[in-house]
Amino acid sequence: MRIAVLSRNPHLYSTRRLVEAIRDAGHESLVVDHSICDLIIEQEGPSIIYKGEKLADVDAIIPRIGASVTFYGTAVVRQFELMGVFSANDSQAIVRSRDKLRSLQILSKAGLGMPKTAFTNFSKGGEKALIERVGGAPLIIKLLEGTQGLGVVLAETKKAGQSVIEAFHGLRARIIVQEFIKEAKGADIRAFVVNGKVVGAMKRQGAEGEFRSNLHRGGKASIIKLSKEEKSAALGAANALGLDIAGVDMLQSERGPLILEVNSSPGLEGIEKATQINIAGEIVRFIEDSVQKRANKRKLKNEQSNPDRH
Repeated sequence: MRIAVLSRNPHLYSTRRLVEAIRDAGHESLVVDHSICDLIIEQEGPSIIYKGEKLADVDAIIPRIGASVTFYGTAVVRQFELMGVFSANDSQAIVRSRDKLRSLQILSKAGLGMPKTAFTNFSKGGEKALIERVGGAPLIIKLLEGTQGLGVVLAETKKAGQSVIEAFHGLRARIIVQEFIKEAKGADIRAFVVNGKVVGAMKRQGAEGEFRSNLHRGGKASIIKLSKEEKSAALGAANALGLDIAGVDMLQSERGPLILEVNSSPGLEGIEKATQINIAGEIVRFIEDSVQKRANKRKLKNEQSNPDRH
């Protein structure tokens, strides 16, 4: 098989590991910078031009789409899908997961646990009521476009919360307001889901005096065995958003696991180093199975539509 990793940086740990895993499984690997692909849309059908050449004979893609290029990156994934190429994550599922508000709405509809969240349309003077709706201070204020812990503020008091919300609204920045889960003590869980199975999990502990547990913010990761409830929440979240590969971030609370976010391009470095599990290999195995199943379905369909040939 010829498997392309859609990544803007071939030197990133996750990209390198996926390329290694593809080659270890005996396939041909290709790193494609999706931000410089040209999409050709014409009557003859969709095609992709990359570095002056038409991209052909690609059997599967692994999208590693950064948050800053979600719109163009998912358009490239969609073009591959229209060309009949298997994608490890569906373009629409990536779009759903990238929209923090939309994904929380979907998770809420699925009945999954999450911190109480409020969103408003820059309502002037409504900051106080917004804070009350998530249980008062302390509270978390998040930019809808923030990633890796950036654009996340902990407001210790109602007054501080009002000031931060007013400032964001004054800049016309979209935010969500969430209850603060004190008992999580600056830690969260990342469960890595591949094809309906949790293939690895780690606990991330925030640095001293830091409420964000992101490894990019100096957090430390360690292996953790998930409870049945935590495993079920992670699988339910990935399934609700239609993601076959997902990093599900959860808080441990007195009322059970609470989902913070579902990442469609979860990094491999932290989870592989903490768990010593070959996650990249699990992703390649999932692609092999999926491409084989599609080929079998096509073969069966052809046999049913042309019975005289067999």
